[in-house]
Amino acid sequence: MRLVSAEGEQLGIMSAKEAMEKAEEANLDLVKISPNAVPPVCKLMDYGKFKFEQTKREKEAKKNQRVVEVKEVRMSPSIDVNDFNVKLRNAQKFLAEGDRVKVTVRFRGREMAHTEIGKELLLKFAEQCAEVATMDKEPKLDGRHMSIFLSAKTAKETKK
Repeated sequence: MRLVSAEGEQLGIMSAKEAMEKAEEANLDLVKISPNAVPPVCKLMDYGKFKFEQTKREKEAKKNQRVVEVKEVRMSPSIDVNDFNVKLRNAQKFLAEGDRVKVTVRFRGREMAHTEIGKELLLKFAEQCAEVATMDKEPKLDGRHMSIFLSAKTAKETKK
């Protein structure tokens, strides 16, 4: 097997027994880096320290992640202009925070006969949010609810 020292320098090709002896001499562990290589590559390292640093890096990466939530804005087809503007501002605030927004129009009773009003309302909503968001899917009727999803534009998309 090919042996690599803890500092990363090549120690040459040797038998597994010799490699184990070198590891015991240096008071380190013998770890297979790529067992499928010909000959297999092993490295001398303090495995406990390596695992500790690896988990530390993973925690640091996880800390910098942000979970994207889906916020919902509900309306009815007969919504008034001011109410629509309030819903629009709330959705834009959610999008500015980086969340996805589900905009839903709920049809009640005889409103189901005029689903095109709800579709126009959703498209108007998406058009009003166009500078900060992109529409993921076309309006879709699911039972008595018609909805669309809006995602915040990334920094790259806004520069175009």
